[in-house]
Amino acid sequence: MKEKIIIIDFGSQYTQLIGRRVRELNVYSEIHPYNNPPEIDETVKGVILSGSPHSVLEQNAPQFDLSAIKGKLPLLGVCYGAQYMAHHYGGAVMPSKIREYGRANLSTVSQKNVLTKGLTLYSQVWMSHGDTISEVPNNFELIASTEDVEVAAYHIQGENTFGIQFHPEVYHSTEGLELLKNFIVHVCACQQNWTPSAFAETTIQELKDKIGSDKVVLGLSGGVDSTVASLLLHQAIGKNLYCIFVDNGLLRKNEFESVLEQYKHLGLNIKGVDAKQRFYDALAGITEPEEKRKAIGKTFIEVFDDEAHLVEDVKWLAQGTIYPDVIESVSATGGPSATIKSHHNVGGLPDFMKLKVVEPLRLLFKDEVRRVGRSLGLNEELLGRHPFPGPGLGIRILGDITAEKVRILQEVDAVFIDGLKKEGLYGDVWQAGAILLPVKSVGVMGDERTYESAVALRAVSSTDGMTADWCHLPYEFLAKTSNQIINKVKGVNRVVYDISSKPPATIEWE
Repeated sequence: MKEKIIIIDFGSQYTQLIGRRVRELNVYSEIHPYNNPPEIDETVKGVILSGSPHSVLEQNAPQFDLSAIKGKLPLLGVCYGAQYMAHHYGGAVMPSKIREYGRANLSTVSQKNVLTKGLTLYSQVWMSHGDTISEVPNNFELIASTEDVEVAAYHIQGENTFGIQFHPEVYHSTEGLELLKNFIVHVCACQQNWTPSAFAETTIQELKDKIGSDKVVLGLSGGVDSTVASLLLHQAIGKNLYCIFVDNGLLRKNEFESVLEQYKHLGLNIKGVDAKQRFYDALAGITEPEEKRKAIGKTFIEVFDDEAHLVEDVKWLAQGTIYPDVIESVSATGGPSATIKSHHNVGGLPDFMKLKVVEPLRLLFKDEVRRVGRSLGLNEELLGRHPFPGPGLGIRILGDITAEKVRILQEVDAVFIDGLKKEGLYGDVWQAGAILLPVKSVGVMGDERTYESAVALRAVSSTDGMTADWCHLPYEFLAKTSNQIINKVKGVNRVVYDISSKPPATIEWE
């Protein structure tokens, strides 16, 4: 990369959103944990310090040496980052007298300062902190305040160093992107030339340099992520890419056959592997969600190990891992953010599998992956496919997994997804699916009493998978879908609709 912004992660769950907003400005960004900082070279145009769940007043508060950055490169501290600089350079930070969480409005804004230029008075910003900056050092100039927070933004005179107490990266800060643009473009002087086409070109060259003439096996899932990853690798190494599509018995109805047919037109070297029974055996009797994920991941790796041995001299395993997978599994690039859940395609391989891992999309969000795919000429049908979890229906069947439960859920899911497409609603939904609940309920069909399973339908809107809201599907559609499921799918007599948002819920139930 010819230019990039470095984000130092102090553990905030918002850190990845900072990186996302920078990329929306067509500037490449990297997130690095405060305790494992990167080398600052000529490609680094600026540095952003993230927020944190910690207080600068804690005895073991995260510390970061700014001597190589402050006064030498543009620097922006966000929340904890702003407090850290004020505290470290002679100011004062103290616990807030009131809780400063949620919406606030700027009551004063300096139009003379490059960082806040263009921000309107009473612009809404998002606060999330328990401490406040009560006193700034002499060379700190106040450039924005709110009714409750005097030091909402400051500028260190004589330097391109700034601090803000609010979070411009969240959507609730209505002019947050404008502020970040002021910093990225007008302070850091970034050229805004990091585009999907530029990413593809750079990544293909990096893959050529990294892999050389080695052979790579790639697990295709039929989804956008693995498809775009395969296209990047195919352009980089051609026939040395060996694609494998595994039927783990947890795919959607008829998906194994339809995906293989779709990939024939992409020129990929692909092999289908029927491993349904192997996965069912590995999952027998397991009900705990994390244990199911681990069992699926372990079996997935074992299948690939077997298939890899059939490819002579294979050296690499490629995966379509994307950024939300990494963040939720091990935090941003191994930093201090909290782990939410594990993902089967994130992390290292066991010792017995002597392959190196390559993940071309590891630092991209879902919408960025789609834009890259579009730049590579991928057709809209594949690009528009809803995300589907790596563990498949295994985490949409609550409780233990059996072939009969998979059959029931496949049938329900097919009615739901086909209905969304027929009614023209599929494109309005980011992700949809059905969940088989571990409960049975009494029903009546004809004159007979039934005691059968209940299913939940889930449809959400989202941009990047980090946050999501439930879709307000028409009642008429939900009524029709419920009726079709109960009439067509033997074993189901009750349908409910999930109206939970993320957070606090996750998109999947497990």
